[in-house]
Amino acid sequence: MVGSPGRFIGLDNYTRLGSDSGFLSAAANLVLIVGVSLLLKLVLGTVVAVILNRPMPGRNLWRLLVMLPWAMPGFVAFMGLRLMFESPYGAINVALETFTSPVPFLSDPAWARVSVVLATVWRGFPFWAISILAALQTIPKELYEAARMDGASAWQQFVNITVPQIRSTVAVVAVISAIWTANGFENIWLMTQGGPSTTTMTFPVLSFLSLQSRQLGQAAAYAVVILPVMALFIMLLSRRKKEI
Repeated sequence: MVGSPGRFIGLDNYTRLGSDSGFLSAAANLVLIVGVSLLLKLVLGTVVAVILNRPMPGRNLWRLLVMLPWAMPGFVAFMGLRLMFESPYGAINVALETFTSPVPFLSDPAWARVSVVLATVWRGFPFWAISILAALQTIPKELYEAARMDGASAWQQFVNITVPQIRSTVAVVAVISAIWTANGFENIWLMTQGGPSTTTMTFPVLSFLSLQSRQLGQAAAYAVVILPVMALFIMLLSRRKKEI
């Protein structure tokens, strides 16, 4: 602790993590938030990219609007979402009041996790959409014309042409997005501050709270322990780039 005489304790800060309930909760939340967020961003980003790749009135305007959540500052995005999720006077509960009682989005453990994941997806899916859209525009149109002449349905064209052509892009985007989500601080701190209890706690928030209580060694351990996971993601990204 800051202010007390320093002494060498070796790896004690790391050995204590196994019995630290906050660390175990953060590890479980990391898997949940990153895993579910990646899946939802993949689905939503792909659907939006496919739609924006089609001819439509005002297509450039729609592309601009899709990028707004990604373009705005994180503080503005997540504080705005927090105000929307607030109970009972948030915008979402006001819209739902004619159908149901107020939903405790940020105070109920289950709903808090859902709210954090939805906020993370909303903020991050434009990066997926614009990246996949760029990959879609590199696919030769002749492949689709040949498939249609052979009688392939729209779904068969998507599975056999689109998916193989965008697979490398999706892999790179997934690794980058996983790193950003795992290291995300604003989405958790501004929405729930890791609560209620530790149901939305993550390593960056846990490390910050330890810094606030002047537990520098513990804060460093929380921050460093995720480095091997991040290193693995970076290795995967580097390997995928070489393949591309």
